[in-house]
Amino acid sequence: MTPHVANLSGTAVDAMIVMADVEKWYGAYKALSGINLEVRRGERIVLCGPSGSGKSTLIRCINHLEAYQKGEIRVGGTRLGDDSRTIDKVRREVGMVFQHFNLFPHMTVLENCMLAPVRALGVSRKEAEETARGLLERVKILEQADKYPAQLSGGQQQRVAIARALCMRPSVMLFDEPTSALDPEMVKEVLDTMIGLAEEGMTMICVTHEMGFARQVADRVIFMAGGAIVEEAPPQEFFTRPRHERTRKFLGEILSH
Repeated sequence: MTPHVANLSGTAVDAMIVMADVEKWYGAYKALSGINLEVRRGERIVLCGPSGSGKSTLIRCINHLEAYQKGEIRVGGTRLGDDSRTIDKVRREVGMVFQHFNLFPHMTVLENCMLAPVRALGVSRKEAEETARGLLERVKILEQADKYPAQLSGGQQQRVAIARALCMRPSVMLFDEPTSALDPEMVKEVLDTMIGLAEEGMTMICVTHEMGFARQVADRVIFMAGGAIVEEAPPQEFFTRPRHERTRKFLGEILSH
């Protein structure tokens, strides 16, 4: 059941993620400033902006890979605090795929996918293997199940990383520049996998510069600069009628490449 929470203006809405006045510092440097964001269940959000704008920091705060100093974050109705119990609860709801694949090199593809469900969820090895094989087939890489990460291309490794995250049966998937470390010919296979997830209704927040993906998949595109959300709009409006000068400059630079 979708959690019932109050939005930032006090109106009740159904939301999967709520960030209210979130601020984050690294020492004297303010990385996030007054972040207010609601993500509904099944919504697909693309975060874009220049390097250092706070995009990756924002999504890393959602599953407490980064601690925030002010404000409030709720995931699935659970308020994210510093105690390990709520952090673990939220992380079971949230899958994450990183720029670099972070696969265990000494484990096969299948073993990489089975590890967390067995250890964190306590499922049997048989069930974990059945789930892993099903998800590897879903991302079109089942034939590589018995290989080691070093034997795969970058695009194949990233698809394994997506399957591994899905093995935890998350309610939300976070993607942090999932194609930026890939050769151009490998980007499409990863984006196609993400498009498939979106079409199945997965709640997604994706940090990316792939504007074609944003046009095709996003319900909203959010532009960040200087640790703040500058502009957010549906793709058609975002790309054709950006309101802010910083957004127009960013789009002019990125779409010219």
